[in-house]
Amino acid sequence: MNGADVDARIKLLVASFDIGASDSVYGLCHTLDQVSRDLALSEELREILGRPQASIWTCLRKLWKDLCRVQLTFWEEDDEDEDSRLDQVPPTPTTPAERREHSLRNICLSLARFTRNLTAGVPDNQIRAFENEPQIRKLLHYHTSWTALRDPDSLQLARILTQTLSNLVTGHETLLQQLWETYMHLPEDQVILIRLLSSGEARIIMPALILILNLVHASRERMKMLCRTDIGVRLLVCMFDDMVLLFEAEDASDGAQAFDSGYAIFTLIVQEALIGDLYNKLAMSGEIITPQQVILLKLLDSYLQSTRPESDSPSSPTPVRIRRKLSPMLARAFFSLSGYAQKAMNRSIETPPSPSSPDSTPKANSETFTPPAELDVMLPKVCEALVLVAQCMATIALESDIRGSDSDESVAKSPKICPKSYFNEAHLSKLGLVESLIDTLRTLDIFLPRINFGKPVTSPAAKSNSTSPIGFLYVKRDLVRLLGILCHGEKAVQDRVRECGGIIVILNLCVIDERNPFLREHAIFTLHNLLEGNIENQNVVDKLQPNEKVAVNGSDSHSP
Repeated sequence: MNGADVDARIKLLVASFDIGASDSVYGLCHTLDQVSRDLALSEELREILGRPQASIWTCLRKLWKDLCRVQLTFWEEDDEDEDSRLDQVPPTPTTPAERREHSLRNICLSLARFTRNLTAGVPDNQIRAFENEPQIRKLLHYHTSWTALRDPDSLQLARILTQTLSNLVTGHETLLQQLWETYMHLPEDQVILIRLLSSGEARIIMPALILILNLVHASRERMKMLCRTDIGVRLLVCMFDDMVLLFEAEDASDGAQAFDSGYAIFTLIVQEALIGDLYNKLAMSGEIITPQQVILLKLLDSYLQSTRPESDSPSSPTPVRIRRKLSPMLARAFFSLSGYAQKAMNRSIETPPSPSSPDSTPKANSETFTPPAELDVMLPKVCEALVLVAQCMATIALESDIRGSDSDESVAKSPKICPKSYFNEAHLSKLGLVESLIDTLRTLDIFLPRINFGKPVTSPAAKSNSTSPIGFLYVKRDLVRLLGILCHGEKAVQDRVRECGGIIVILNLCVIDERNPFLREHAIFTLHNLLEGNIENQNVVDKLQPNEKVAVNGSDSHSP
């Protein structure tokens, strides 16, 4: 196809174009669609047709401006009839207004495809076509309204318009920056990316996330705006909600591709060390944890499990650096969540344990039934988040422990380099992270009865508590596992655990608990790490002799 002939043909059609004449609409749409197919296959044709002296740019400018004006004018005139059309979308246009709307959609669809294919991978074409972005944005805003999204034709049109926007800027740094800054400073109700992500339709969520990925890729400045500005965080909230809905989408579907694009954006956030900033921005006043923060922690746990560095070598410096950057954020989250959990559980426990005291054993008071003074509805969510934080910390600490065993000891033990040492030395006021961990385990052992072969086994002080298992799965197990990693080969940490009564707490957890699979095995492993090379801790266990023995007939027999 000759570029000059195409240019002349389109110029002629645009000059005689009448948006109200069906023949004129059909002729223009047919030509644009035919040329679009050729443009998609030939970069040479895109370059020839898009040369500076070509009239195609004047034609495109006129078509986009006229279409936007007519469509939005039609929208305003049609507002009065919108309520009558909310409950039904006609399968075919029947009235003059519907036929006009159908024609406008066809023109918009053909024009969007043509612009999308004309600008693909040709920087000069992108620059010349970018002046139409405001009109494309307005039309996309119109076709993502609540009423329009109920029409399959509007969904398809919104998808193509989003792809057109993406092709306008992808690979062109100047245009990427200009578009991103524009969107980040628009009022929220005018940000089409938010409307696309809030649609609930995978067909348009997927291209929207690809557009966002292209906008923020390879730019720390734009990544900061995404994680620190109100509009950027609102986009991420929508993205997280979409990823939850699309998690089980079938492979190769739009939903699966949308999830992968969202995860790629999240990976960039982690690699730019902006997780801490985003975690704080997702917080809400008066809430200890938000659903979006929980989703962030789930994604972070998945990321850490899938990108484990084998060593601190030149081939893998980035994963190691990322983990060091995450340590302060995870430590702060642990203190916040564990402190809240302890206070919430203590308020509902009849006789709460004394924190960080070696003699703090629960005392039974079962003479009268006293219902819990308070049940915190946020506690299950807090414990769920605490499990995720503990898993992330355990992964990072274990990796640093493995790397440290093969590197210089003075370097490996430096808190600035070793996340495990950072966690062990972390303090909030005068309370260390290890002590907070022990206090949380001690309280959990009273608050949550262990489940042994389908039956709850309660501690004496927990007889009056009835706690739902939802939200509390794995919390004891993962906290015990974290402690075992932190104290391994660390004499000072082993001593701190003994001084705050942690050995007794771990011994009490060497049990089967169906709510915490492999709790006993992790507790035994942790006890081994606490006793290894520590005579004082070994003496504590040696002194724990049974006060009673069981006779052959099963009755108690007091020792002399």
